[in-house]
Amino acid sequence: MKVCWKILSYVMTVLLTAAITLTICLITFGPNSKGANKLVQLETLIGECFIGEVDVSEMEDAAAIAMVECLDRWSYYIPADQYQAYQEQMDNAYVGVGITIQLDEESKGFRIKEVTPNGPAREAGIQVDDILIGAAGQDIRGMDTEGVAGLVKGKENTKVELTVLRDGEEKRFTVTRKKVAVTVATGTMLDGGIGLVTIENFDARCAEETIAAIDSLVEQGATAIIFDVRNNPGGFAAEMVEILDYLLPKGELFRTVDYRDREDVQMSDAKYLDLPMAVLVNRNSYSAAEFFAAALNDYDAAVIVGEQTSGKGHFQNTFELSDGSAVSLSVGKYFTPGGVSLEGVGITPEVPVAVNEETEALIYYNQLPAAEDPQIQAAIAALNPT
Repeated sequence: MKVCWKILSYVMTVLLTAAITLTICLITFGPNSKGANKLVQLETLIGECFIGEVDVSEMEDAAAIAMVECLDRWSYYIPADQYQAYQEQMDNAYVGVGITIQLDEESKGFRIKEVTPNGPAREAGIQVDDILIGAAGQDIRGMDTEGVAGLVKGKENTKVELTVLRDGEEKRFTVTRKKVAVTVATGTMLDGGIGLVTIENFDARCAEETIAAIDSLVEQGATAIIFDVRNNPGGFAAEMVEILDYLLPKGELFRTVDYRDREDVQMSDAKYLDLPMAVLVNRNSYSAAEFFAAALNDYDAAVIVGEQTSGKGHFQNTFELSDGSAVSLSVGKYFTPGGVSLEGVGITPEVPVAVNEETEALIYYNQLPAAEDPQIQAAIAALNPT
């Protein structure tokens, strides 16, 4: 009999525990909540029942990232604290000192790979290959790039002290943060009367600067043009179309179909640039950079040189959300003048030229002279067949 009472006592304890658990679940998921969104239910459950501390903003960011990432390769979520930097990138202008850095494994500091011409760092005396080891009074060795950027960036017209190593000697510079306009397109005359136009992206001012670079090279006597869109992430379709209109004769330039099946076709007028052309591409040529090359090739206006491109055929619109975050969402598809989608396919160069990792890095940081760049030299050869 004693054993039976013990069993009965245990059963009663389990039933009471289950009843308590059931009561909690009914509060959250009772009949009135059947139509509630799963994410709302989950957030409510975590808020009411999770035993630890909850950062709601961090949790919602994580959920948003996961939701968008499962859609396609190209849509992405932008947290509220990163949205301003995103807008600055699209504007090709930011408040900072004008340097590009890369982790230096040996020193644990950051090697300065680029210094923006006429930027605050250049004016202060900072040079390419200096090793940044301190910012705003802090030793940055061992920090990540994002942490360093947080120290270097700040409000316009404020000052920041930067410490660098140059030939093993520490040097300190006081730099005034300013709005730095990123140079989007540059023109360089190569030997043999060939002009090289390097296009960094297709964001704000791309068309204006690219056309100005072309005009300048033509005035200098260029008899052929090479466009370099290697490592170009793409940008605004309108900027790309404006350049193509300048380069190509009358005809279709660019076709899009959006999520409502609405089709839009951009056309070129009859004026065009009557010069031999080539386009340099690589695996980091995305979106508008790919379609720029494809459109020129569809008109037999340019030969494509380099490596297979990324294959981005969806375009995105950016939508700001109520908390200041945003989502860049794929809302349509691109098609070349020949009606081809590059999604998942990309462009196969007519003149394939592979490079090793070391050369690729030099090209990325604009540190490889044209005479030593195998892809530029292959483009020159394609424009001057013997």
